[in-house]
Amino acid sequence: MQEQLYQEAVALLKQLIETPSFSKEEDQTAELIIAYLDKYQVPTKRLGNNIIAKNKHFDDAKPTLLLNSHHDTVKPNPKYTLDPFKAIEKDGKLFGLGSNDAGGCLVSLIATFIYYYEKENLKYNVMLVASAEEEISGYNGIEAAVNILPPIDFAIVGEPTKLQMAVAERGLMVLDCTAHGKAGHAARNEGENAIIKAIKDIEWFHSYRFEKVSELLGDSRMTCTVIETENKQHNVVPSSCKYVVDVRLNELYSFEEILDAIRQNVSSEVKPRSTRLRSTSISLDHPIVQAGIAMGKTTYGSPTTSDKALMPFPGLKMGPGDSARSHTADEYIYLHEIEGGIKDYIEIVGRVVI
Repeated sequence: MQEQLYQEAVALLKQLIETPSFSKEEDQTAELIIAYLDKYQVPTKRLGNNIIAKNKHFDDAKPTLLLNSHHDTVKPNPKYTLDPFKAIEKDGKLFGLGSNDAGGCLVSLIATFIYYYEKENLKYNVMLVASAEEEISGYNGIEAAVNILPPIDFAIVGEPTKLQMAVAERGLMVLDCTAHGKAGHAARNEGENAIIKAIKDIEWFHSYRFEKVSELLGDSRMTCTVIETENKQHNVVPSSCKYVVDVRLNELYSFEEILDAIRQNVSSEVKPRSTRLRSTSISLDHPIVQAGIAMGKTTYGSPTTSDKALMPFPGLKMGPGDSARSHTADEYIYLHEIEGGIKDYIEIVGRVVI
């Protein structure tokens, strides 16, 4: 059966690649996923562009495992040399937008769900959510889906990790900062230059080190990525200077602790865009992690965020492909990675649910 599921997974992935599915525009790929599950007579529930399915013998009295990955993509990297919406198979690779992030993971998890769909007497229910809006951390993606799911005990989140286990991932908080000064004429040395105030604060962001360092994720990092003023003329001292800080925190800090330290040390006005994308981790003693360790898999902390950040239950991030290929020009996944993904997902799930 696994060979058939592999062949079907590759065929489905080719369809997904050739169907544009930018975040918030995933309606056509949602239909493709529903149509594929229909072939196996799997009832589905659709919430926006999120597709939800339960195993045939779902039992409310049992704990539940969620299999999740996303079917939205970023827009193509401008340096593409191939057609991003054409699935090209060459030299053992499948090229196309979303092939690696996270199409290979998604079709492998769908295959795994189908493998267990009709099995009876499992220790856990198995649910599938093919989610939307992951690439923009949208409110109508997994966060909305979780609100209508039955209680979930833990999840496998499909993201390209070379099939190793990301047991922790950094949180993300984006800060909009404004340094305030006073306008004046540059020739007369008037005003209070907001740029100078901003520079002092930006230097603090650059050099400050938080005390608690994670064994999995290292230190928490802050990086200024954008700076601008309202000025259009060279001879006006700017009254305000706006800049953006990208904050990646480890699992040892909360957003509130980070914000408190920042506000005690900078004079700029600081506003977080969101405090939703928290740092997460799953215990090394968790049965799904122990199952992976027994299979010879390694554990590590991931520097990138995923839908796992929006799940109020433990999650293991693992999947075929390589995160280094995500969002790159001429994105691809190796076909053997998909085959291995299906095999390893089936085995790691089986070690827990059977």
